[in-house]
Amino acid sequence: MKNLFSNIKGDVFGGITAGIVALPLALAFGVSSGLGPSAGLYGAIFIAFFAALFGGTDTQISGPTAPMTAVSMVVIASIIATNEGNVEKALPIILTVFLLAGLIQIGLGILGFGKYIRYIPYPVVSGFMTAIGVIILVTQILPSVGYYAKKDSQFVEKFKPQAEEIILENILKDEADEGILVLEDFRETVKRAEVITQADILKESKTLAGKEASGVLGTFKVLPRALKNISWLELILALGTIFIIYGFKRITTAVPSTLVALLVMTGIASGFGLNYYPIEKIPSGFPIPNMEIFTSFSLGSLAPYAFTALTLALLGAIDSLLTSIVADNMTKTKHKPNKELIGQGIGNSIAAFFGGIPGAGATIRTVVNINSGGKTKLSGMIAGIMLLFILLGLGPIASKIPAAVLAGILITVGIGVMDYKGLKAIPNLPKDAKIGPFKISSEVIIMLVVLILSTFWNLVYAVGIGLVIASLMFMKKIGDLTAEYSDIKSLKEEPWADEKDFPTNLSEEVFIKHIKGPLFFGSTSDFQALVKQIPDIATSVVIRLDRMQYMDQSGLYAMEDMLQTMQSKNIKVLFVGLLDQPRYMMERIEIIPNVISEDAIFSSFDDCLSWVKKNIKDNN
Repeated sequence: MKNLFSNIKGDVFGGITAGIVALPLALAFGVSSGLGPSAGLYGAIFIAFFAALFGGTDTQISGPTAPMTAVSMVVIASIIATNEGNVEKALPIILTVFLLAGLIQIGLGILGFGKYIRYIPYPVVSGFMTAIGVIILVTQILPSVGYYAKKDSQFVEKFKPQAEEIILENILKDEADEGILVLEDFRETVKRAEVITQADILKESKTLAGKEASGVLGTFKVLPRALKNISWLELILALGTIFIIYGFKRITTAVPSTLVALLVMTGIASGFGLNYYPIEKIPSGFPIPNMEIFTSFSLGSLAPYAFTALTLALLGAIDSLLTSIVADNMTKTKHKPNKELIGQGIGNSIAAFFGGIPGAGATIRTVVNINSGGKTKLSGMIAGIMLLFILLGLGPIASKIPAAVLAGILITVGIGVMDYKGLKAIPNLPKDAKIGPFKISSEVIIMLVVLILSTFWNLVYAVGIGLVIASLMFMKKIGDLTAEYSDIKSLKEEPWADEKDFPTNLSEEVFIKHIKGPLFFGSTSDFQALVKQIPDIATSVVIRLDRMQYMDQSGLYAMEDMLQTMQSKNIKVLFVGLLDQPRYMMERIEIIPNVISEDAIFSSFDDCLSWVKKNIKDNN
């Protein structure tokens, strides 16, 4: 506890400043996620406090971030869609997925996976981060111009037939669950259908309209309608916010420009009584735990989102540990990666329990904390407490914030989160891959695949596909390099120093081959080609294995095939310098001693040469 209170003044100022910076972003990320501003604020409060308390980076400030919100947005939208567009019905499942992600992070930390996060390939991270920026930018166009698909009556009208179809399907599904045979008792179906009102159909139509306009593709679909129905007031509020955020930074960075923009634009809109579109009302009072996470838990409903929870956990881990490295560089300290994962997991788990969206270590907030004097865990805890006080004291006032202002803030976040360093490097990366007649960098391929799939399809699957492609390309490169240096290509080669005295009269009977480097999947084809080059007049083959340190399963079976082929041709195979790992592999499937006996394995070439002189005869 002494260490925790060793820098009270700096930590209090750093924590309060970081909390103020976090406020507009928390509200904006909450709105963007689809659960509303209160979810963003709840996430910021609990993650900041508990990730700091239990984490492994003293100066880290955690909370909702752009990458975590982008993935959460996809999760929330898909779960709401499968629950008839009812947010209240979908909320327990959504929060359970977030809770699972937090628990996975705790598990990763306990198992010591923190140190392996750095092996995620840079092109995958770069493509993903740029996609996050593109998604945020595109999806904020509609709220920036004041267009909401659910409020466009003409657009909503188009979905009424589909809404009626879905309502009927739900009636039939309910009857099937209750054991009612529709064809035998269709009157029950008619009776239930008669209860459906126009208000029910309109509600379902609005849900379908909102779903149609969601995401990047959805935005492009309705963009022509949005541009025909621009609310100039909303657009001015959004542009004014963007102008203040970038303009105020030129004056001073001592005060967060996002907070200034939020206060100024909200003050203007509210003070002049403008007819703007506000954010959802933020509930007053302390956040209440959502017990439905446990009371309505169903493994079947959670199972489809298990991979999504894992993705959220890994993304949060990467996001947090990258920020931890930034903090280390600024403070000249060393974070504890596994402890940090446990802290982030605890923070995300508790935030989910109280209805908050997940988050991670936030770079900007962490830098602000350090620059403002924060040095210990207390600063992160104070940031969380500061946000709680704002919620309790200013909740009703915060509910007056225009939605367009938060859209403007998110647009600047989207611009800032893109990986410009990776994009600028595209023309300069070595073109080591070929697609048809075109040469292109393999790393650029990975980056673009992740970027395009994340933007237009699915963030979760895009990352998985990017990792698979990166792994395959890496294996191909290593395979090519190792095969090049393993020297298993030509039959004739320069003799080693201890082979210069080999009897010349036995050169047509005994062939010597050196295997330098591992025998693995990347070099097996060359090894198999070698076997075909050995002439039938040979009576023995000496294989020098002194420098073959490793053999994988592909190499093992290639070696077995070679030995069996030589055996069928009555060619004696002699091993020299067999090392421990390859010997172990061959003993496991009994190549030794069933295919090659112990008396054909020599520890040195001199021993092998003595055996050759005694047992091999010159046939000429």
